[in-house]
Amino acid sequence: MTGKAKRTLAVVAARGGSKGIPNKNLIDICGKPLLAWTVMQAAAARGVDVVAVSSDSDAILAAAEAAGAIGVRRPGEISGDFASSESAWLHALEALDQRLGPFERIVALQATSPIRESGDIEGALETFDREKLDSLLSVCEVEDYFNWRIGTNGPEPINYDFRNRRMRQQIEKRYLENGSFYVFIPSLLREHQNRLGGKIGMHLMERHKMFQIDRIEDIKLCAAIMRSYGYD
Repeated sequence: MTGKAKRTLAVVAARGGSKGIPNKNLIDICGKPLLAWTVMQAAAARGVDVVAVSSDSDAILAAAEAAGAIGVRRPGEISGDFASSESAWLHALEALDQRLGPFERIVALQATSPIRESGDIEGALETFDREKLDSLLSVCEVEDYFNWRIGTNGPEPINYDFRNRRMRQQIEKRYLENGSFYVFIPSLLREHQNRLGGKIGMHLMERHKMFQIDRIEDIKLCAAIMRSYGYD
């Protein structure tokens, strides 16, 4: 990457309330609170200047600061079940812009996706600059992925014809938006309240990094993957 590096804020939205798994962001996974993995990965990434966690929870803010992030208290009006991540990211951006000076890039990370490496963030930032992007999403390649749905007459395929099944080599490459992280310019948040827009790019992650923690059974699965790849 050439030229002056753009000031970059990494931000994580982590509410205290969780319907599926109580205190989800603080559950222990491989010896650390779930949230801590994302904070540490972002802090270790070259090109990230500041890591912040937006939360309405004292416990989460304390865990975030213990892991090396700046805690940003999220107001109640943007902390409910239907509050968007964008609203939390924007609030944190405006608060830290005033305190620390303007940022030119945002990396927004999902705490429930602990299976990532700092190298993923670094690679995404390099792609963002090299391709002169406005936004970028992390993805995993999906192979042999045939979708079905329940139609009026029972199960029916969505994206292929089972009467003329294609060979694996003939299937076009498809990519899953894995939600691990996004990179974007601040104006997308300020003007459009969106994480994607303008010239969009992708950062391809390994397939095992597609898993995230949404249900109780996901905890053991993600922990097993993390241990097998030496995260602990």
